[in-house]
Amino acid sequence: MLLSKSPFFCPPIRELSNFSCHEKSRVQFLVNNKNNINITKAAFNNGNLAISSNLEAPVGLIESGKGIGILQFFQGKNIFITGGTGLLGKVLVEKILRSTPVGKIYVLVKADDREGAVDRIAKELVSSELFRYLEEKHGNYYQEFIRETLIPVVGNICEPNLGMDSDSAHAIIENVNVIIQSAAITTLNERYDVLLETNVTSPQHLMSFAKTCKDLELLVHISTVIIAYVNGEKEGIILEKPLIMGENRRNDICETSQFPRLNIADEVNMVALSSRTASSNYDMTKDMKRLGMERANLYGWYNTYHLTKAMAEMVINERRGDIMVVVIRPTVIESCYKEPVPGWIQGNRMFDPVIVSYGKGQLPAFLGKPDSLMDVIPLDIVVNATIAAIAKHGYMQKSELNVYQIASSVTNPLRYSEFFEYLYEYFSSEPLIESESLIRVNYYDYIEKIKYFDNFNDFSKYTREEISRRVGGGNAVATKKAQMQCRAKIMYAEHLCKMYEFLGLFKARFDAGNTQKLLYEMSKEEQINFDLDVTKIEWRKYFQEVHIPGLRKHVLNERIIYV
Repeated sequence: MLLSKSPFFCPPIRELSNFSCHEKSRVQFLVNNKNNINITKAAFNNGNLAISSNLEAPVGLIESGKGIGILQFFQGKNIFITGGTGLLGKVLVEKILRSTPVGKIYVLVKADDREGAVDRIAKELVSSELFRYLEEKHGNYYQEFIRETLIPVVGNICEPNLGMDSDSAHAIIENVNVIIQSAAITTLNERYDVLLETNVTSPQHLMSFAKTCKDLELLVHISTVIIAYVNGEKEGIILEKPLIMGENRRNDICETSQFPRLNIADEVNMVALSSRTASSNYDMTKDMKRLGMERANLYGWYNTYHLTKAMAEMVINERRGDIMVVVIRPTVIESCYKEPVPGWIQGNRMFDPVIVSYGKGQLPAFLGKPDSLMDVIPLDIVVNATIAAIAKHGYMQKSELNVYQIASSVTNPLRYSEFFEYLYEYFSSEPLIESESLIRVNYYDYIEKIKYFDNFNDFSKYTREEISRRVGGGNAVATKKAQMQCRAKIMYAEHLCKMYEFLGLFKARFDAGNTQKLLYEMSKEEQINFDLDVTKIEWRKYFQEVHIPGLRKHVLNERIIYV
């Protein structure tokens, strides 16, 4: 769909008005027992944080430990999900099918026809290792169960009515009780026009469709806490607050400044006009990536992806009307911790390029501070929290929007110094190898500990010298091929760390108070079957025994691709 046909597209708009912030609110929530601290009233004012040594239960609970009623809520419920073939979507679909008495799950699939959609579901979900335990549970009746419960729907989130035919749309309108919006483009530096269309316009289409559903009880929007990462200095606690249309992050950085409101219609118009001036597709791609970064930086987000995901939340909040909405904001999602397959992950994503590069000896330094917190969350914990939140708010039937940040930086903090120490210990004894030749692929005889820099120029200088030393392509007698390989590895290391700079130098933590309330409201049985307790994660064990082995198996296949 052309952006000029977007529901946000309109003729040139008046001069933008200023946006003023009001005083930040306060929050009270439980923190990790292991650290024995409780942040009782954490105010954003001047980035100060008040910490008490007294543990307190989360305030505002309905009835602690009495149970949410997850299984009762999902009994016979029909669910419509977009992004069901993605990383989070797959695990969410599998968990609902395996652990709840759900009615039907309609999965929107981009395909040419129904046969193509059925084939994608069969290959990417039903026949995958991820669904192994579900197959074991149903035995000979597995295929029959899948045919009756998992319904592929041909469509496209970027099109009006989600690209569905009239029969499919009618079936969903008549029968669906819960909609889960999980589809998005997650590439950090994608073209601005592409991200706007998929991450911003598509949620608007979905919300319009949701309003036609006769028995809809709530809509779930999968977002990300990285919309709260600010391109500037910010400390304290990031609250579970909805984003309001027009917000920007510049006023969060400097509360005395008055930056213009973020106007989505203006952004869509700007992109549509800019696309007409490009002389080639190459120029269009370059111009759109540049424009996206410029607009993100203007409004205080670190990159175009962050900006468009923030816009998506604004659209959902602005257009929800009387629909109950639950926004799920996970932090950096990594592999499954326990279920259905420990270590399962799809694609070389998030921190995994850092892990692989370090294990190959191609990342001698990191652009970040060793005492900074890296907020990581296993995939299955995000899924369990999502299911619990659906059940809780499905019962309430209130026309409101609730935000759940699925995070670890407050309840079970992990510092970069600890993360890289775990990598050092692991790769010192388990070096990366070629799956066939069993040849070690790092470029020196032993793993070295990472060096930290908070200045890119210092980082770059050290990285160039160290990679040249390790690879041997920096001296005058090195072959031209070796010199080219050396330069390529240096450029990759610099690009990688620059891309993750916002994580390595980020100072704030993420409030997960609503998620903690979910945990305390769950019955003992629910806490076991839908475990979302972040405090139980042993980070050394997770990375060394679960995540890295899973990364090697499911992504690398023990075969390293050189960069």
